[in-house]
Amino acid sequence: MNEDKKQLVNKYLTFVLATEEYAVDILRVQEIKGWTKVTTIPNTPDYICGVINLRGLIVPIIDLRLRFGLARLEYGLMTVVVVLKVLSAGRERTMGIVVDAVSDVYDISDEDIKPPPDFGSVISIEFIKGLATVGEKMVIMLDIDKLLNSQELAVVENINHA
Repeated sequence: MNEDKKQLVNKYLTFVLATEEYAVDILRVQEIKGWTKVTTIPNTPDYICGVINLRGLIVPIIDLRLRFGLARLEYGLMTVVVVLKVLSAGRERTMGIVVDAVSDVYDISDEDIKPPPDFGSVISIEFIKGLATVGEKMVIMLDIDKLLNSQELAVVENINHA
């Protein structure tokens, strides 16, 4: 196989929100942990749960269900926080996302990721890198740098400088 024809295959961690399966690049995953109580921050959007102290690092926690406009679920023993490394303005930051459950790790090649369909202005696809079919399932590939970059990081900056 010559170098031009080699497929770039990356590993993706998948997780479930409601009935959909989402994926993030596994190289961005710092750790997966169970739900722990957070310190709430006043005057933040409802999808920002608060912050946790992770070995001396203040990590904002975002409820991805609420971020995507889904119904709130009570946090319990099965609630999972995926701690991610996010790139913003040339800096790396650590943030956590609350998901319903972690699903699997898949090998997905770049050419298997198809662009998201255009839903017009009804559904925002700015956070979606693309869609991939794994077996019988459609997996939504997230661009976490865009997803966790807009208002979230502005709020985080205010928290860290308060």
